[in-house]
Amino acid sequence: MWTETKTEMEEVGRSRASLGHRVLNTLLLCTGDMEHLNKYMQDKSFVLQLAVWGLRGVTRVILANNPLSGALIMAALYWASPWQGLLGTVGTLVSTLTAVIMGQDRAEVSGGHHGFNGMLVSLLMGVFSSAGDWYWWLLLPVCFGSVTCVFLFSGLSSLLVHWDLPVAVFPFNIIIILYLLCTGPDNPYFPHHRIVPPGALDPNGTDVIVLEMVRGVPLGVGQIFACGGMGPSLLILGALVLYSPLLAAHALLGSAVGTLAGLSMTVHHGYLYSGLSGFNGALGCMAVGGLFFTFSWRTHLFAIASAFLSAYADIALGNLLGTVGLPACSWAATLTATLMLMLTGSLAENRIPTGQVMAPEHNLHSRSLWAAAKITDRESTA
Repeated sequence: MWTETKTEMEEVGRSRASLGHRVLNTLLLCTGDMEHLNKYMQDKSFVLQLAVWGLRGVTRVILANNPLSGALIMAALYWASPWQGLLGTVGTLVSTLTAVIMGQDRAEVSGGHHGFNGMLVSLLMGVFSSAGDWYWWLLLPVCFGSVTCVFLFSGLSSLLVHWDLPVAVFPFNIIIILYLLCTGPDNPYFPHHRIVPPGALDPNGTDVIVLEMVRGVPLGVGQIFACGGMGPSLLILGALVLYSPLLAAHALLGSAVGTLAGLSMTVHHGYLYSGLSGFNGALGCMAVGGLFFTFSWRTHLFAIASAFLSAYADIALGNLLGTVGLPACSWAATLTATLMLMLTGSLAENRIPTGQVMAPEHNLHSRSLWAAAKITDRESTA
């Protein structure tokens, strides 16, 4: 009888272990780039494929590529503002459909490369608009700007491919600046708020509220999507964790670095508390910390340096462009990351080709396999 009981207990233990293993495998399927989903969607309807392409495009904004993360981010945007969520949806779908109609590379379209610039243009048009929510005429420049993003992306990619550089958000930064220059703050149809430079004098002087400044660190991740609410920002951070915990850690680290940089330059307190000081630092840190470079202690320090450079460049550009009523957007992080990718020397050996960039954890594993294969080849040659 004791033997039978022991056997039953062992079977129960194996069953629980098997169940836990299956649950873990299911969760792992939802992380990273979810390449298996591409094969599953090949014979599905165009509408479903378009939805997946659009969700991948949503996550491209934070340098990720996971449709489930995209769904979480869209939920965060609708949570923060249904109007902003609608604008982001329209921008993503319009730019993705435009790429399909233009016959752009299918791998780029399915990977969401043509959706994220259109989404950012739409979100920022909504944020800067002083006409209020549900101003339906705003959909006209939103659609036009999203379409133009595809033309700029296609043109810039043919130029930057010679240096193996990503187009990134150059189209978004160009189009939003042109839109604000064309309309102006007093335009009767598309008015927008006047931009306050980060270096503007604060009525409270140099006294800061530490707790509010700490809250600004996670808000810096949300500000990548022009989202200033704590709950939605944490949901966006959770979406990033789902894709890559390493990338999420660098996002928080970069945002903290950007906040410190803003504090050292005594920027307007609103920038510190709202996360606006941190989002360029977050982007600069993520780009280097395991995404375009394999993760190591050297590239980790390199990522921190990139975050500081992005943050200080953002303050400088913000003060410069603010004199003519324009925002710095993400010009600082985009230019900094591009320069970092062009560096030579020992760090260049850790550079991952643009077309092979995946989740940082996968990049690290692939690099290890590549190094092991290289050592094996050397030994066989010897």
